[in-house]
Amino acid sequence: MKPNLITFYCAVVLVLASSCAPTQKPDLEYLKSKEEKKKDLPFSDAVRVGNVLYLAGQIGMDHTSRTLVEGGIKQETMQALNNIKAVLESNGSDMNHIVRCTVILADINDFASMNEVYKTFFKDQFPARTTIAASLVANAKIEIEATAVVK
Repeated sequence: MKPNLITFYCAVVLVLASSCAPTQKPDLEYLKSKEEKKKDLPFSDAVRVGNVLYLAGQIGMDHTSRTLVEGGIKQETMQALNNIKAVLESNGSDMNHIVRCTVILADINDFASMNEVYKTFFKDQFPARTTIAASLVANAKIEIEATAVVK
């Protein structure tokens, strides 16, 4: 074999061998709610993988009363974002470290009103975002989920 071909085959063997080597498991933690009324629900408020937090969706529910806030899409948007803020802060992050949001609206016609409130939480740097319309639990008008990095 020519020297260049031998070098090529050696490189291929090294790449294949390294791809078969056992990989280290990611640092993974399921972060249950600190709220007593949510402790038995079948989901986590967030899951941390390394330094990334994947948050469960939040609706405009006041968690002290376990009811949706009154006042329509703007108030529900504000409450949902405040709920996200609380989960982030209790898990080592904040609104400035959100990198992605998914916004689900019960009525896509609420897009402009939702956006008015949303912009007050993200001023200079906006996370990547997807907005869709779908039916939501508890007759909510909005649900927002977020992905953030730990500070």
